[in-house]
Amino acid sequence: MYIINAASRRHIPRWRSASASWRMAEVARVPLARVPSMYSVYAIFNTKHKKIYIGQSKDLDNRLKLHQERTFKNSYTSQFDGKWTLIHKEDFETRKEAIIRERQLKSYRGREFIRRLADQK
Repeated sequence: MYIINAASRRHIPRWRSASASWRMAEVARVPLARVPSMYSVYAIFNTKHKKIYIGQSKDLDNRLKLHQERTFKNSYTSQFDGKWTLIHKEDFETRKEAIIRERQLKSYRGREFIRRLADQK
């Protein structure tokens, strides 16, 4: 009796079905678990102009670098010279959760919370 290995379409004798190669083929067909990507909601503060910016990003380190270098000429943060410092950061598993929290922080109460953090630093 033969068992067909669907991964390679070759016939394997039944006595070899419990071998390591067969088990590896079975494992190879199982989809890998997705590694959850984290989204960050952040607040940065410009010490020279006393301005606050609240945003969300999947790659926070790169995004902070873009803020510092003023890569996007028409963006809010590029209008102000001086250094932008990270004053608050929260991580979320989905972008939807991050956007909801970003909107909360951009509300009046959220800005009060961020302003208190900026005053402490």
